[in-house]
This record gives sequence, C-alpha cells and structure tokens, in this order.
Amino acid sequence: MTDSASRLDRVVADARNSAEQRDQGYREQALKIYPWICGRCAREFTRTNLRELTVHHRDHNHQNNPVNGSNWELLCLYCHDNEHQRQLEASGNNAGNSAGGSMASATHSPFANLKNLLGKP
Repeated sequence: MTDSASRLDRVVADARNSAEQRDQGYREQALKIYPWICGRCAREFTRTNLRELTVHHRDHNHQNNPVNGSNWELLCLYCHDNEHQRQLEASGNNAGNSAGGSMASATHSPFANLKNLLGKP
C-alpha cells in the first residue's frame, strides 16, 4: 500500500470516528429530542440547512449537558449570536464598556408593531 493510500485510510477512519463521537454529543442528542425549529424566531429547518441550527445552553455552561436536554434550546445562528450578545451586554462586557467609554443601550424594537403590520388581531 502506498503512503498516500495509507494516509487516505487514516483520514477516512478518523472521519468515521468523529461522526460516531458527534452522534453521542449534546448537539446530536438535542436534535433528536427537539423539533428542528428555532426557539426564538420559529424558523423551521430541514436536513439541507440543519447546520444553521445550533444548541444554546440556557445557563451558559457548556459543561452542563443533562441527558433530558433541560439546559438546551435550539436556536438559529442569528438568534444564538443575539442571545450571547445580550448576555455580554448584561454583564457589562461589551466593546463600549471595555474601552472605558459608555455605550447607550439600544431602545428600538424593529418587530414591536409586527402584529399590526401583518393585520392580525
């Protein structure tokens, strides 16, 4: 067997092992427990865009992974980033505060009037 064929066999074996480990990981468990819908914006996901659905740890502790999924929620990439940004701002670790300046909080809510705009009661 040539060196390149041996290397390819190792890469394939490593990929298979990694896939098996991921199946046992908390993301795969959460995807089996919960419907493939973002918990914030209610966007639905299929196998084609499932990579955009992430697992958020509600208590922000990535080591806290109960088997029943009580510390997880599925969020799309955008809502997940937003949640972590909100957490940073709440703890005072945003860019404006870390540079010594003060940054005003955002007060605009772009979806505040959405129900009326859609004409729903």
